[in-house]
Amino acid sequence: MPDLYIGLMSGTSMDGIDAALVDITDNHIELLASHSHEIPRSLKNRLEKLILNSAEADIDILGETDTELGIVFADAVNQLLLQAGYRAEQITAIGSHGQTIRHRPDAQNPFSLQIADPNHISQLTGITTVADFRRRDMAAGGEGAPLAPAFHQQVFHSAQENRAVLNIGGIANISFLPAASKTPCIGFDCGPGNTLMDTWIRLNQGKAFDRDGEWAASHQADDSLLRQLMRDRFISAAPPKSTGREHYNLAWLQQQLADHGQLDAGCIQASLSRFSCESIAYGIEHHIAEIQTLIICGGGAHNRHLVQQLRERLAPIRVSSSEAFGIHPDWVEAIAFAWLASRTLAHLPGNLPAVTGANQETILGGIYPAAPH
Repeated sequence: MPDLYIGLMSGTSMDGIDAALVDITDNHIELLASHSHEIPRSLKNRLEKLILNSAEADIDILGETDTELGIVFADAVNQLLLQAGYRAEQITAIGSHGQTIRHRPDAQNPFSLQIADPNHISQLTGITTVADFRRRDMAAGGEGAPLAPAFHQQVFHSAQENRAVLNIGGIANISFLPAASKTPCIGFDCGPGNTLMDTWIRLNQGKAFDRDGEWAASHQADDSLLRQLMRDRFISAAPPKSTGREHYNLAWLQQQLADHGQLDAGCIQASLSRFSCESIAYGIEHHIAEIQTLIICGGGAHNRHLVQQLRERLAPIRVSSSEAFGIHPDWVEAIAFAWLASRTLAHLPGNLPAVTGANQETILGGIYPAAPH
């Protein structure tokens, strides 16, 4: 019998819920079907208020949004099953990352909060759901993120060469996969991936993102602004480290632009693209050993301009999409949470202490059993 899991992921950009149906029989990982599910505009607006700590966001809004998002996550699962022709009873479990509302690994009492109520997901799909993956790692002294490196190690490792996997979502995070089996895999957030570029084009052109990086590519970056952006304390911090929109947001960007009022909007977009490229390069050059191949996944893999910048900046490192290694870049993260759910149900650890800074390997997540059929 195949061992089937569904992974659910909504990232920093909130451009939709990624749902991936995965066969993990005998630890062989195969994507069977996928579905991108829209988040209703009104719900997305409330999520934005919560994430940006708006004065309108209170505990009632948090509670109601958690419930509604759980219902929408369940809808994503049911739609995926309908399209793929599978039944709930054929699925072992769902792994749901949820939507990050706040990530504060540097707080006096560190915490990370993801919402999308797993009780509703389990109840409305009839499938056991594993969720709340980050907080157990934090309880063990870790940052709670990134969690994908353990999965990257499983599917992209090569004994012939050192590799790294770069996920460019709203935030860019990297996993170093050394060829030598005794050298630990490490991973960390590099800095902003798409989030600042998305924020800036939304503010200036009303577009959700800069398709293919065309707007950035049509202007010149400003070296003075780039130098200022690169002085941000997170860029030079040593791993383990993780970040999010709590740090890289419009307010932060406007503060950086205070002394650069003469720059036009297109120049700023070009500078933000360079900033994403340079912060990734800084992480590679300062914190990981020499690599031969960089495997890119996430929405930023479709930004041709940014990918070309990385190729030029990192040469002679080979820069390739994860698709060349068997997994479409849009589905790597969702598949990772299906795999993490399988680890949890098998009572196996899902974190890598060398990545998160946790003091031990630990089983991640809480289990929400399906109601009896």
